[in-house]
Amino acid sequence: MGSASLIVLMCAGIAFAGGGISIALLFVKGSKNAQKGEAYECGIPTKGTSWAQFQIGYYLFALIFLLFDVELVFMYPWAVVVKQVGMMALVEILIFFFILFMGLLYAHKKGALKWM
Repeated sequence: MGSASLIVLMCAGIAFAGGGISIALLFVKGSKNAQKGEAYECGIPTKGTSWAQFQIGYYLFALIFLLFDVELVFMYPWAVVVKQVGMMALVEILIFFFILFMGLLYAHKKGALKWM
């Protein structure tokens, strides 16, 4: 698998994405009305502007949650092969946890975990 397969894969991805968008533009009849641009809040009509500014702390908290959520995705394959690999797998996961812990300490030091 060289660079040619990567190029073919990227071209296929672009073709599938472009094809889907092209088919949607050709066959889907769009409607223009003001109600489509409004925020949907449980069926209650909005009053005033729908745009509201949020504090950046919410986004930082969400990004840190995603970081540790993705960590669990990497732990499942490790748990499957840990018996076969042996002590090396334990050392590797400890290094992985150490790196994540250092990131958590950095976020705590910068104040990203303070809840408003």
